[in-house]
Amino acid sequence: MTESLTPAAGASLRAEGLNVAVGARNVLTQVDVTFAAGRVSALCGPNGCGKSTLLRTLGGLLKPVSGRVWLDDTPLDSLRARERARRIALLAQTPGMPFGMPFGMTVAELVACGRYSHTGMGGRLGERDNLAIERALHLMELDTLCTRDVTALSGGERQRAFIAMALAQEGNVLLLDEPTTYLDVRHQIDILARIRELNRETGMTVVWVLHDLNQAAAFSDAMLLMRDGKLVFSGTPDETMDPDRLMAVFATPMQRIDFQGLPMCLPVLSGQGGVRDIRDIREPVEVGGSNGGGHGG
Repeated sequence: MTESLTPAAGASLRAEGLNVAVGARNVLTQVDVTFAAGRVSALCGPNGCGKSTLLRTLGGLLKPVSGRVWLDDTPLDSLRARERARRIALLAQTPGMPFGMPFGMTVAELVACGRYSHTGMGGRLGERDNLAIERALHLMELDTLCTRDVTALSGGERQRAFIAMALAQEGNVLLLDEPTTYLDVRHQIDILARIRELNRETGMTVVWVLHDLNQAAAFSDAMLLMRDGKLVFSGTPDETMDPDRLMAVFATPMQRIDFQGLPMCLPVLSGQGGVRDIRDIREPVEVGGSNGGGHGG
């Protein structure tokens, strides 16, 4: 069994009537969604559909034009930034420090940044802080790289270091935007499995953006499909991995195969039916299904 971080009960996240704009462009339109406490939920959808924007809004980094996000029964915008960071850890799609890539910083020092919400900037690390840092390094298999300069790491190693920094926060909620970016297939599966195991051991709520639908189905309790800034379906992996439903969202014909008790969908090559242009698909899929249950990895 993987050595876990300090157990912390998960918290629920709820968004009501979210409308979010980035610059002059409306990105999210009237999004209502609930992420149950202690569950792993995957946000899926085509590029540019608003997944990352929704995740950043849930994490408090973007302010909605209208609507509100709730952490359990507390409005997210009522929390100070430090209190919010103690409860929600967010790893963005292109991780980095506020001032850019951390030149001259070791892996251990980077992961220690995850404790800022507990110690404050420049605060002294205590025994619990050091334990959280050590465990996060171990979970991401970075024990032997802890003294390495972050800029000297490969893309995959650096990605694991930033995930470790998020884990060191020990929040109730973990938000991950494409956590498998830059990783080879072994590390993709390994990291998803480790975070899934951490969820089971601690009850931490996890919401991650994943492009690989089969990985999302294998390691999540619920899958949510987005298209054009709207949530169009929410259900278990078994309910979500329906070829007609996925065709309506991704404009790509799929074939379903159940393997070892898990639903999988493979794209049908163009020579076997072609790929329809998403602009030709006018009717959205109705929101339905259930939030929870389903398969675990």
